[in-house]
Amino acid sequence: MPVPRVPKYSRQRESGRSDRAYVTIDGKKIKLGKYGSPESKRKYAELIKADEGGSPAGHPLPSSPTVNEMLIGFFEYAQTYYRTADGGLSEEYHHNRRVAGMLRSAVGSQLAKDVGPKRMKMIREEMVAKGWTRKFINDQFQRLVRMFRWAASEEMIPASVQDAMKTIEGLRKGRSKAKESKIVHPVDDADVESTIEHLPQVVADMVAVQRLTGMRPGELCIMRPCDIDQSGPVWLYQPAKHKTEHHGHSRTIAIGPKAQFILLSYLARGAENYLFQPRDSEAKRRAVVSAERVTPMSCGNRPGTKRKEQPLRKPGERYSPDSYRKAITRACERANVAPWTPHRLRHTAATEVRKEFGLDAAQSVLGHKSASITEVYAELDREKAADVARKIG
Repeated sequence: MPVPRVPKYSRQRESGRSDRAYVTIDGKKIKLGKYGSPESKRKYAELIKADEGGSPAGHPLPSSPTVNEMLIGFFEYAQTYYRTADGGLSEEYHHNRRVAGMLRSAVGSQLAKDVGPKRMKMIREEMVAKGWTRKFINDQFQRLVRMFRWAASEEMIPASVQDAMKTIEGLRKGRSKAKESKIVHPVDDADVESTIEHLPQVVADMVAVQRLTGMRPGELCIMRPCDIDQSGPVWLYQPAKHKTEHHGHSRTIAIGPKAQFILLSYLARGAENYLFQPRDSEAKRRAVVSAERVTPMSCGNRPGTKRKEQPLRKPGERYSPDSYRKAITRACERANVAPWTPHRLRHTAATEVRKEFGLDAAQSVLGHKSASITEVYAELDREKAADVARKIG
């Protein structure tokens, strides 16, 4: 699910008069005044700050707030609480932002103290109608409940409001219309090899490193030289941010000789530069196109003459988990293999480790605090079960 965009400072052209500025928030067009004027920009900044969770200067929250006003206060708190180690906003913050939009659309203008369990269940039914999975719905619904719990702790609403919401049981498997999450299985190494042949070299190296280490796609995308301890025979990579850091958990990924060999060509960058960069892929792609050119250089277009001076999109400084996944999907189509995702690659690595070294080793490689979570990723070795059956069954 994509991260919500900040509403744009827009321009409305007026014939015979100065152009007007406006911003669209929640489908409502709000006029700001003369386009480009300091007053219009100040008003725009105040509205955006309020929409993202800030409290506009001089507008304290009332003692009996509406849901919209409650959310303003909550996200002012969330912008401080949901932070990553490098000071950015965590993924948990963005999950809250997404689901808050549904709450705002459904009951935004109502007093927060008047929102009860029945209305919250109706919002949850909207989530079911959207086709969200049962587990994701339960997670998102609990985030809404936590918003009301925060409001109760700030004495913005009576404690009885959030106590009443605690009576709502989570959706249970087979007892609701919500669909179940699909079981994610490992991807076959033969399919991985076929796909790699159609990937840009940078992405192919990313796939190889992830297959060898079992790290998460997000951890792979943010690798930097400064985060890798190369002092020992096994390198130790500590991501600048990771999935469970808000729980106070640390994350260290061991990198063996095979993965080290792949990474060597990327480590000459600046210490804080990302290893895997889309602009490298684009440069290599252009080099290949140039090398395959049939038209003599004395004829036709010279290299680079047809490029836009200011393209709408430029290659970024690093891949995101989403762009990494999309590159793999496109390569799967070219290789004529069933599409697979980077998360399935993590399952493959985990299953191999569990088969060879046991569940504890797989848990350590994946960075899980609970073996029960690792069992979801590392499938049981069915060959061993079949061997037992042959001998004693």
